[in-house]
Amino acid sequence: MAAIDNMEWQDGARPGLGELAGVFARIGCLSFGGPAGQIGLMHRSLVEDKRWISEARFLHALNYCMLLPGPEAQQLATYIGWLVGGVRGGLIAGLLFVLPGLLVMIGLSAAYSLWQETTWLNGLFFGLKAAVLVVVVEAVIRLGRKTLKTGFLKGIAALAFVALFFFDLPFPLVVLGAGLAGFVAARMRGRQAADRAASADVPRTRRPLKTMATLALWIAIWQAPLLFLAILDAPENLSAMFSFFSRMALVTFGGAYAVLAYVAQVAVEDHGWLRAGEMLDGLALAETTPGPLVLVLSFIGFLVGFRDAAGSGVIVGGALGAVLVAWATFVPSFIFIFAGAPFIERLRGNAVMAAALSAITAAVVGVILNLALWFGLHVLFAEVTRFPLVPALGLAVSLPEPRSIDIAALGLFLLSALLLFRFRLGLVPVLCVSALAGLALRLPALV
Repeated sequence: MAAIDNMEWQDGARPGLGELAGVFARIGCLSFGGPAGQIGLMHRSLVEDKRWISEARFLHALNYCMLLPGPEAQQLATYIGWLVGGVRGGLIAGLLFVLPGLLVMIGLSAAYSLWQETTWLNGLFFGLKAAVLVVVVEAVIRLGRKTLKTGFLKGIAALAFVALFFFDLPFPLVVLGAGLAGFVAARMRGRQAADRAASADVPRTRRPLKTMATLALWIAIWQAPLLFLAILDAPENLSAMFSFFSRMALVTFGGAYAVLAYVAQVAVEDHGWLRAGEMLDGLALAETTPGPLVLVLSFIGFLVGFRDAAGSGVIVGGALGAVLVAWATFVPSFIFIFAGAPFIERLRGNAVMAAALSAITAAVVGVILNLALWFGLHVLFAEVTRFPLVPALGLAVSLPEPRSIDIAALGLFLLSALLLFRFRLGLVPVLCVSALAGLALRLPALV
C-alpha cells in the first residue's frame, strides 16, 4: 500500500525516503534499553524532534503493535515507516531498526564462539545502561502526562502496572483487558459505534482479494529460506532451527523474556543446539546491543551454524545461522503491519474503538512503567529477589538487596538525569558522556 498521500504532516512536507533512512539508521544504532527505551527514543525523535507524526498517530500505532506477537518496537518502527513512505518506507524503517543490532550480535557471537569470553562487555556498556535508564524514565513521564488525562485512564494505567509488577500477568492479557474496559465504558457512556466523519488522512480499505494476495506473497517470502536450504543441501539442524523459530515468531507475546525459558529448554534438552548456561551468556550479549532483545535468538542461530560448519568456514556458517533466525523472527512483523495497518488506520474514525484504544494507551503507560522499574532495579542493584506476598493469589514483588546497590551506576544515572533534564543536552551527547564515564570507572577493574 502506498503512503497516506493526504496525511497532514506536522511540518507541512512529507519526509523523503533518504531522510527516513537516515533517522531510522540513527535510531537503530541507539535503541538500547529494551522496548521502553526504544519506544521512548522513537517518540522523542519522530514526534517531538522531527514532528513527522502527531502524538495521537504515534499512540494509535503503538496500541496496535502492543497487541501483536513479536518485537513491538520494531513493529512500531515499521508502522511509522509505512505511514511515511508506504511499503518501501516500512521496509526501510523496520530493517534499519534491526540491522545495527543484528550486525553487532553477529560480531559478538563470533568473539564468544572463538574465545568464550564476554566479561569485557561489562566495562564497555556499563555507563550506557545507566544513561538508557534515564531515557526510559523520561519516556514514562512524557507519555503519562500526555495520555492519562482522565481518572479512568489513570486507573487503567495503575491497574496495568499492578497486574504486571505484582501478579506477573502476561502483558497481552493486560492490554486486551484494558481495551475491553475502554470499549464497555464507552458503550455505557452512550457513545455510538458508528464511524465519525472519516479523517482526511485515513486510507481506503483494501479489497479482500488484494489483501489475501499480499498476505500470501509475504508468507512465501518469509518461508523462502527453507527452499534455499534444501537446494544447498544444508545441515538438517539449520532447517529444523528455521522451522522452530518461525513457529516461535507467531506466539512470542510479551517480548523475549516471555519465551526465553521455553526456547532454552528446547534448544538445550531437545535439540542440543547449545549447552546449559550459554543462553544466559547470549542474553548478556543481547542486553548490551541496540535493537530488540529478541536478537538473543540469533545468538542461538550463530552457535548452531558455527558448530555445523567445518574448517575456515565457521564464521560464515555462524553468520548464516544468525541471519536465518533473524529472518524467521522479524519478517512476520512486516506481514502484520503491511496486512493489518490499513484496517487499523480505518479504526481511527470509529468512536467506540477509539475509546478502547485510548484505554490500551493508558495500559501501555503501566506496561512501560513496569519495564522501567524492572530495568532500573537490575541496573542499580546486583541482587534482585522476587518475594511472595500472597502465594495463593500469585501475588509477589521484586525487591532489591539494599547492600547490593552499585554506587557507580547510581552516580552515572544521576549524572545522565542532570544532563538530560536540567541542561537539556541531546540524547547522543548524554549517551556518549555516560558511556565514557562508565568505561573510565570500570577500566581499572578489567585490567
